[in-house]
Amino acid sequence: MTDHKDDLHQYLRDARDALLWKLDGLSEQDVRRPLTPTGTNLLGLLKHVASVAVGYFGEVYDRPFPEPMPWIEDGGERNEDMYATAEESREQIIGFWHRAWAHADATIAALPLDAAGRVPWWPPERGEIILHRLLCHMLEETARHTGHADVVRELIDGAAGRRATGSNLPEQDERWWADYREHLEEIARTAG
Repeated sequence: MTDHKDDLHQYLRDARDALLWKLDGLSEQDVRRPLTPTGTNLLGLLKHVASVAVGYFGEVYDRPFPEPMPWIEDGGERNEDMYATAEESREQIIGFWHRAWAHADATIAALPLDAAGRVPWWPPERGEIILHRLLCHMLEETARHTGHADVVRELIDGAAGRRATGSNLPEQDERWWADYREHLEEIARTAG
């Protein structure tokens, strides 16, 4: 029989591994570059998802994370969880990522799927939650931001897909992709 908690946890680990590898091989500037009008950048996505994991798998279950997060606490700049400051190195953010997920993994391992928690930043009528729902929520949150990272990374250097070792995209050469893109452009022009 399938262990539902293990299934959810494995999908969550897969999504977060995909997000982390999006930084591989890029310069310090490229991991910080805002490539959308709202400032989306790779290192910021990593910092944000780790911060959210700390909140949900820590505070919600009264399992406090053992280090401060000044970007979340009072006095941090607005939206500071979505970028690395000039003083924060890539290594610091990646280290925080690993510590945040180790903390989350310990919470997931320690609790049954029906463990009740409370999300203090949600409206009171929706704040009660069980671990099963929280795992689903964090899987969605992580996968959503991993999708953002897919697009940002592709804009930086063309690297696309789910893993460094296998993109899960059709294996085609650059010419094929250029022709494919032009074909879609033509469809868009015709439809417009």
